[in-house]
Amino acid sequence: MSPEHTKSVLKDHGVPCRALTRIGGPAHTIVMASIHDLLNRLERAEDSVLQSTFLAPCLPGGRIQVRIAGLVRTFEPRPRDFEGWGLFRPQDERTARLSEPADLPLIAEYLQHLPVLRARLAVPLRGRSWLAYPVNESDMAQRWGKPRPLAIHLVEDGARFDPVVARGEGGGVFWMDEVDRRAEPQFAAQLQEALDRVVPPHLVSFAGRTPEMRAAYELAAQHSPQFAPQRAAQDPEQRLRQALVVGGGRMQRHQDRGDHWLVEWTTRDGAHHTSAISKTDLTVLCSGICLSGHDREFDLQSLVGVFDQRPDWV
Repeated sequence: MSPEHTKSVLKDHGVPCRALTRIGGPAHTIVMASIHDLLNRLERAEDSVLQSTFLAPCLPGGRIQVRIAGLVRTFEPRPRDFEGWGLFRPQDERTARLSEPADLPLIAEYLQHLPVLRARLAVPLRGRSWLAYPVNESDMAQRWGKPRPLAIHLVEDGARFDPVVARGEGGGVFWMDEVDRRAEPQFAAQLQEALDRVVPPHLVSFAGRTPEMRAAYELAAQHSPQFAPQRAAQDPEQRLRQALVVGGGRMQRHQDRGDHWLVEWTTRDGAHHTSAISKTDLTVLCSGICLSGHDREFDLQSLVGVFDQRPDWV
């Protein structure tokens, strides 16, 4: 390793490097001392992780992460089917066991450090996860890229079309914070009434309706049993293309495989993917990447965002 490269590595880990510009023996001695100091710090951080109890959100079949002293560690939680906020303690270098569910003050403290995204719930997914759509597309575009449907996890007391405050974490993962009490409650009721009356999305109209509300309504209609006859009458290629365009992708071709479609499509950057999609509600049967058993939490629209910003459990 060259002195220049060593200096860069040590600087990245917070080790002072000003003396490394010297030439000769003293600089070499300082480099070796700094490397040993770095290794000792990493070893202490590793020991600290394995002896600590930490707070983490957890999804069934997923993984949990903790950062202590700048060191990020990933564990498989025990039990594997736990869903919620918990206090975990490492059992070994790979697994961590749930000590107890976390209380609300600890959860609130964790969430307050994450950026806010306001969204409207649209489709219940597995467990406490919901498919949602941002209430302000321009706000999402500024901070998370192209507006798209998103999965919000660990939702408490949520109902279809409720406006919620979500918190975004690295990799495009969003956790429920609270119901958005700033939003007007009548809009959720008006959207639900239209859904109950099987009003086509392009005919949903009331004072104050925004394009984002219509997008959330379209998501709900695509998954509603009442709209099954309309979905069956729609041209399959048009339906698939429309779903991908909303999510930010582009369809190349599709094949009819009986109860599902095999869809070949590309993301905004041109990356090619193949996914198995349910004919009934465009739910993902097989995404084409490892989603740790979470494939069916997404539909074709939201899957595009997963490929753009893969969460930590992928």
